[in-house]
Amino acid sequence: MTIVKRTNQFLPSFPSMLDNFFSRDWMDWNNFNFSNTNTTIPAINVMEDDDKYEIEVAAPGLKKDDFKVKLENNLLTISSESKNENSEDDWKYSRKEFSYQSFQRSFNLPEGHIMSEKISAKYENGILIIVLPKREEVKPLPPKEIKIN
Repeated sequence: MTIVKRTNQFLPSFPSMLDNFFSRDWMDWNNFNFSNTNTTIPAINVMEDDDKYEIEVAAPGLKKDDFKVKLENNLLTISSESKNENSEDDWKYSRKEFSYQSFQRSFNLPEGHIMSEKISAKYENGILIIVLPKREEVKPLPPKEIKIN
């Protein structure tokens, strides 16, 4: 026997919309965010070539001073905290809106692979770019042609 769910042909999305509205936990702020990864943590890209690793953090609307990048015991931590205050009237607060944003991401780096003294970071066009240069001894060697005698 097959069970078939019937939907109203004239309003097929209306019941499911109402079901979602009433079944959703509106006080669960952990699931409420504006990211398509279901988190408020910025999306990242991690790239590698022969000379370096590069981490890109998508964080539009922030300023470079909002970020902290810290390396401690091969743990790279990227964090940000920003506070925006907008008011229509600074003398009499007829309306004032606060906005706080913060995040923290940490990455375990391969032990002994990174020249920690040469790590650099820059923020441009809404993307924080962190460059992690590799140590010479972990870079791949170029192919060597072996002469046949």
